Amino acid sequence: MITWFPSEKGQFKTFAMSFSPSVNTATIQQWIADKLNIDTIQEHLVALGHDEESIAIHLKEFKKVKYAKRQFTGFIFMGIGSMIGFISCILSILNPVPELYGAILYGLTSIAITIAFIGLYYVLE
Repeated sequence: MITWFPSEKGQFKTFAMSFSPSVNTATIQQWIADKLNIDTIQEHLVALGHDEESIAIHLKEFKKVKYAKRQFTGFIFMGIGSMIGFISCILSILNPVPELYGAILYGLTSIAITIAFIGLYYVLE
């Protein structure tokens, strides 16, 4: 879209205004629920008649929502792992049951570290 604006000398200047297509979040949520890949979504958007810029904006928003969901899952895993690690630390220090000291110190801590690293994988991938 081109818009005409008057300049200081009474002449008109043109400024190109960019058109920003709106992205329907319900459609993106449907794509995520259907577990579609990027190529399928791109073919679908081309079939609907979207231009290159609109397709790029839709794919960028799709990736953003998809990675945000994955990142949230990662933070949940890291939180669970850190809580189990904290409980393991407290139980190791207090040593309420001396017979379970080794199981708490090595077993529960190993489980906590594994869960926390799974969360890191989800967040950092």
